[in-house]
Amino acid sequence: MEFSHVSVLLDETLEQLNIRPDGIYVDGTLGGGGHSYEICRRLSEKGRLIGIDQDADAIAAAGKRLEEFGDRVTIIRSNYCNMEQELRKLGINKVDGIVLDLGVSSYQLDAAERGFTYRVDAPLDMRMDQRQTKTAKDIVNGYSEEELYRVLRDLGEERFAGNIARHIVAAREKKPVETTEELNDIIRSAIPARLRAVGGHPSKRTFQAIRIELNQELEVLKNSLDSMIDLLNPGGRLCVITFHSLEDRIVKTIFKTNENPCTCPSNFPVCVCGKKPKGRAAVKKPILPGAEELERNKRAKSAKLRVFERI
Repeated sequence: MEFSHVSVLLDETLEQLNIRPDGIYVDGTLGGGGHSYEICRRLSEKGRLIGIDQDADAIAAAGKRLEEFGDRVTIIRSNYCNMEQELRKLGINKVDGIVLDLGVSSYQLDAAERGFTYRVDAPLDMRMDQRQTKTAKDIVNGYSEEELYRVLRDLGEERFAGNIARHIVAAREKKPVETTEELNDIIRSAIPARLRAVGGHPSKRTFQAIRIELNQELEVLKNSLDSMIDLLNPGGRLCVITFHSLEDRIVKTIFKTNENPCTCPSNFPVCVCGKKPKGRAAVKKPILPGAEELERNKRAKSAKLRVFERI
């Protein structure tokens, strides 16, 4: 299957990056290379793009798509949480812009064998990095009922987390839960019939929660943004596209902390903690997809773009 992914908020991201033709830019979630291709088109021979992704299929697809730009492009198979170390290996200490397009690519959702989607029967996988040994099957069959409840409640914001966790444990006592359809059946049986159609597919939140837990998506994001801000040159921008409230909350909070880092009590007449702002949120409210984009790509519905500018 050909790797395809429609880049969300593409024009808005390019505008916010304020691309300098001779600058250095990092796409921390390279995917099929959609954002990277348009960045490269705006670079001169002196400019440079470093693309990072942990998915082997994405690396192969982006390599083909970006080959016309020659040695202006460097592609690295890694998690974006290793960005600082990977750039240091290349002799790069500072960059002019960073893009993160979080979530699952269209390819990962549409490739049934990857096990990300609840719409097609496939093995329970959900690994973003195929080198990882742990899969969604290990979580579903190995976590205790209490751990499953925590994952579904906290990462999926699933209303029926407790009941779904109980049903999973009861089902796996008879046989291991191995496929997406088996998990779908369990979820359906755990949610009252009259409420299954409310808020979309009944498995949506559970699959999201298991995927986030497996790939440690929130922890990676939380532990990476500060170092990315430190990597930026003055005037450089970090653009982050999120797809659900948990991601967006993390980005918003970390941007706010880097804009107003002072920890002094509010009644202090002057700051004594010595913590200085690293920059500012370049847009006060997140940028959302327009009506035209939503018409073209329904998966853009929940996307939000936040931007931080270094001082």
